[in-house]
Amino acid sequence: MPETTPNNTFVSSEQLWAKIIVAISVTVPILVTILAYVSPPDIKTSFDFSILPLFHAILNGSVSVLLMFSFYFIKQKNIQAHRFCNLTALCFSAIFLVSYVTYHTFTEPTKYGGEGLMRSIYYFILLTHVVLAALILPLILFTFLRAFSGRFDAHRKLARWTFPLWLYVSVTGVIVYLMISPYYIH
Repeated sequence: MPETTPNNTFVSSEQLWAKIIVAISVTVPILVTILAYVSPPDIKTSFDFSILPLFHAILNGSVSVLLMFSFYFIKQKNIQAHRFCNLTALCFSAIFLVSYVTYHTFTEPTKYGGEGLMRSIYYFILLTHVVLAALILPLILFTFLRAFSGRFDAHRKLARWTFPLWLYVSVTGVIVYLMISPYYIH
């Protein structure tokens, strides 16, 4: 499909959006890293934060399904359905990120209690998940920026990397939850 005329509103401000994406892509991993080393505040609330890990797994699983449907729809040239799936996946990922930061702000980290080979597998999956989660954020945002600005050839080239990495991060998010969930304190 040939490159279409870019949306002038986005093209004229694409450099600004790129700066915003870089700022977000640097800030989020720093914030998440800080949360890993800071004790949660002693705030009394009636909200049960223990429900959030399951909520996160549901969001990640939903993103995985949406990404697979998005891929199917673009192969069928159903651009509207492809766009809907991707925008919904982006919204679910944003909700996940806010909820994840909230959870880790107000709770102590959960230690994985498995042993032997399962422990090695868990930490391998967790490590690749965390590293790729940090790397995928700017890829996702730049892929969307290219689509919104009408630069579809550039969008497709970047999406070839973004799609499998985002799918891996969302699937491994569910796997990490399933593996650590027996060790959550309720």
